[in-house]
Amino acid sequence: MINKLPLIEKGTCGQMDFDCRQHNSSHILLFIYVLVVVIFFLVLSARLFQLTIVKGAYYRNRSENNRIREVIIEAKRGSILDRKGYEIASSIDAPVDVSGDRLRSNRSYLDGGTLANLIGYRQQADKHDLDEDPCLNKLQLGDKVGKKGAEKLFECDLRGIAGTKLIEINASGKVINTIQVVPPQKGRNVQMAIDSDLQRKVYEIIKEKMPDKRVVAVATKPQTGEILLAISYPSFNSQDFEDGNTKAIVNYLQDPHKPLFNRVSEGVYPPGSTFKMVPAIGALEDKIIDESTQLNDEGFVKAGTTQFGNWYFLQYGKTEGEVDITKALRRSNDTFFYLLGEKMGPDRIKKWAEILGYHQKTDYGFEEVEGTIPSPFWKEDVLKDQWYTGDTYNMSIGQGYTLATPLQVNQVTSMLANKGASCKPKLLKVGTGSDLLSVSFAQPECKRLPISDKTIGIVRDGMRQACTTGGTGWPFFDFSVGDATSSASLSGALKRQIQVGCKTGTAESHGESGSPHAWFTVFAPYDNPEIALTVLVEEGGQGSDIAGPLAKEILNTYFERKE
Repeated sequence: MINKLPLIEKGTCGQMDFDCRQHNSSHILLFIYVLVVVIFFLVLSARLFQLTIVKGAYYRNRSENNRIREVIIEAKRGSILDRKGYEIASSIDAPVDVSGDRLRSNRSYLDGGTLANLIGYRQQADKHDLDEDPCLNKLQLGDKVGKKGAEKLFECDLRGIAGTKLIEINASGKVINTIQVVPPQKGRNVQMAIDSDLQRKVYEIIKEKMPDKRVVAVATKPQTGEILLAISYPSFNSQDFEDGNTKAIVNYLQDPHKPLFNRVSEGVYPPGSTFKMVPAIGALEDKIIDESTQLNDEGFVKAGTTQFGNWYFLQYGKTEGEVDITKALRRSNDTFFYLLGEKMGPDRIKKWAEILGYHQKTDYGFEEVEGTIPSPFWKEDVLKDQWYTGDTYNMSIGQGYTLATPLQVNQVTSMLANKGASCKPKLLKVGTGSDLLSVSFAQPECKRLPISDKTIGIVRDGMRQACTTGGTGWPFFDFSVGDATSSASLSGALKRQIQVGCKTGTAESHGESGSPHAWFTVFAPYDNPEIALTVLVEEGGQGSDIAGPLAKEILNTYFERKE
């Protein structure tokens, strides 16, 4: 009988030495796998919830913006006009790139060289311009901004307000729709007081007759202060800066004649005998002299061992004897003013110089310097030296440490033309239309100086006599004008005599040439002045010989156009 084998029972871990480690590892791996899958789906669900629910609106906007783009529409810059309404600076409309980038507009300048020191120029805005922009409509990166002249002074008005355009584009960047347009607002036009035709003609005269000289010519309207003419020669071309002509700009910067320098109000020079109106007015007003006081001209005066001569004695060896204030102005007698200055003293001369507008800015808008009216305190403080009588003599005739701008000399001339009323120089035309900037900013600013009518009359008469026979202003002894287009005028039949008041000036310079600065300042017509003109030729020579004929030609041009 065969014995039955016993049933085989399934072993368990721990019995018969079965190894259960492999079985446990499989369970753990399965558990981890399931856990990772669950976590992944939880994270995915959470992210999906965040994208669709929490930030759904945000990403919908992002998606919308990817197909909608804002394009900036540059505002057309306002034009700059002359007093007759001619455009002397204007802009071409700026195109807009479909990609949204702004394309810059160009500025066009009429006679850029003749008007450059007035108009100025633009260049790309730098970090300082962007950070310190004073305008309500702020500059953007890449914008051009006025850097000098009217372009700088009236930047905020000329600039205008940029517009915007919302466009819809497809994936390839093609414009498929215009959603909204906010049009730009054009900048305001600016009408200046300058006579561009006169400016151009005078510039051509200077360029033809004095091509190698440095010349200033500034003319104002005495009753309003409007600046009719302002030339600083040599000049530059505003268009070169607008067009980025690097070669030309470098040449301007390296030119020893400094064409970028506005000599009208930034240049200072000894005013020479044009300054003699200051002690004349001061001495009369302070009762140091009257119209009948006479001082003896012996040809020179002495201060210690130094001799100060009168120009007539130095050039011709002659003296003029007893001289009163009118003759002193007519003959520009240095001896009279040496002695007069000694009677007044430097502090009194300084006081009256400042009353008349010297040693201070006119605040006409462009860059300018104050000049210097010295005094004993000034010399001790600045030069660490004491004041001598010779310093007073020099100061009395506009020499020595005395320095003034051509605009300051013109302001005093204009005041005398206006019979004691001094009007602030104005760049903008007075009394223009409501659409122009000048309507609210260019009203006359005039004040009556504390000078009696009698004193004004005496000094004016001395200036009148200076431009008549026997005076120093010989180019105007027989000043007449006529219609240059008339054949009768050319023959002299229709010439009109014009009486003027003038003062010559010849001031020592320290230039390499050794020649003095030539001054001539004049107003006309004498009884009812329309224009006050000041001419300076740096290191030009005698004022009456060099600046005088140029002043005459300028006034010829001015009056003959009117006739």
